[in-house]
Amino acid sequence: MIRLYDTSRRALVDFTPVREGHVGIYLCGPTVQAQPHIGHLRSALVYDLWRRWFIYRGYDVTFIRNITDIDDKVLDRAGQEPWWALAYRIQLQFADAYDRINIIPPSYEPHTSGTVPQIVELIGRLLRAGNAYVADDESGDVYFDVTSWPTYGELSGQRPESLAPSPDLETRGKRDPRDFALWKGKKPSEPNSASWATPWGRGRPGWHIQCSAMASHYLGDRFDIHGGGLDLRFPHHENELAQSRAAGHPFASYWLHNGLVVIGGQKMSRSLTNSTEAEDLFAVWRPSALRYYLASAHYRSPLDYHEDSLAEADAALERIEAFLRRSSSLADHDDTTDSARLPAAFETVMDNDLNVPQALAVIHDFVRQGNTAMDQDDSTAALSARRYIVAMLEVLGIPTEQSTSRQQPSSEDRERGLRIERMLHDRSIARQIGDFAASDRIRDELSAAGVRVEDSPTGSRWSIT
Repeated sequence: MIRLYDTSRRALVDFTPVREGHVGIYLCGPTVQAQPHIGHLRSALVYDLWRRWFIYRGYDVTFIRNITDIDDKVLDRAGQEPWWALAYRIQLQFADAYDRINIIPPSYEPHTSGTVPQIVELIGRLLRAGNAYVADDESGDVYFDVTSWPTYGELSGQRPESLAPSPDLETRGKRDPRDFALWKGKKPSEPNSASWATPWGRGRPGWHIQCSAMASHYLGDRFDIHGGGLDLRFPHHENELAQSRAAGHPFASYWLHNGLVVIGGQKMSRSLTNSTEAEDLFAVWRPSALRYYLASAHYRSPLDYHEDSLAEADAALERIEAFLRRSSSLADHDDTTDSARLPAAFETVMDNDLNVPQALAVIHDFVRQGNTAMDQDDSTAALSARRYIVAMLEVLGIPTEQSTSRQQPSSEDRERGLRIERMLHDRSIARQIGDFAASDRIRDELSAAGVRVEDSPTGSRWSIT
């Protein structure tokens, strides 16, 4: 039984899926205004680990991570550049950063600009239900009426009477300062390409309504898990929950929130000018060590960033790799084809709210056991430890390819690898929707190109034959 901490219940609870054998996860993705920083990487990694663990436990997972490509910040930063060109360029930077730390691509990655019809329909439903109103100042703005929803604040514990005014950049035509924007009427200074026609005028979606529409469209009116950073709990997730429930959608059964990356106890944020860009980290640290570091604190805890912590993570990963190199000759003569089952101690801590720090401790216990076995020429025990270690690293998504070499792949190898990963992603989608003809075709194409594909409970792996 997997247990997780549900923010809405404020308790550790047993996970029961909406549909047996399946898990639907929605993660608030990036607003593609500027290049990714370490906080973005941590959030993506947390839910990648959740996804991998559900897969290991036998679930089919549909994982949605959205792209907010039209937003006040995107328009402000675009300047003379088309907003969509900036958004796409930044999106590619996020995709590259995710790929480097071995984040599995989402099942679907919807964009705000591509979900406008669903957003408009959802706003229309709220207007008809009396939970939203069109501003009477001819601005074309539409707002959610916070006082119309009695349970507003149930996720975060906030109460409407104690709320400060909503932090919308504009307050045109609001009936109550706590109301939040569902639709923003077009301003004269904004390009026509950043607006869409609706019954209440041209404009673009507010922030909160985007995720409500995308989550329901791709996962259904009721789904399992909604995730995001702790800073999104209020007002973003609170507003999502209120407007979705007001529209008649049960929405997420569980809410997960990851802790933030901090420096000296202060939240890391681009607005506070203390963020560390992902590209700067990749220039110094190998991706596997960065992934190890990002997973080294419990996902609900803050992750304190400093150079020494990354050096410690790199050294810890090197100790694991040193044993794998030391025992590599044993693996050359290992005729076992079955994947090693994970140790019970590892499964127990991972089932308990994804306790990855304790899972890493289990790995290091096996490293010590394996080294002792090697010292005593006990090849059977050493090989057994090695199998467990490799299996645990695979589930955590920490690449084992670097266990024999710290050399980084060439740009040609990386490009080839990305092409193969895209094909594997397409094959995974085909298998999820039952298009086995397409799945077999992609596998045959890879085989003809000299790529061997091996399917396992944690996903598909490939190697060059």
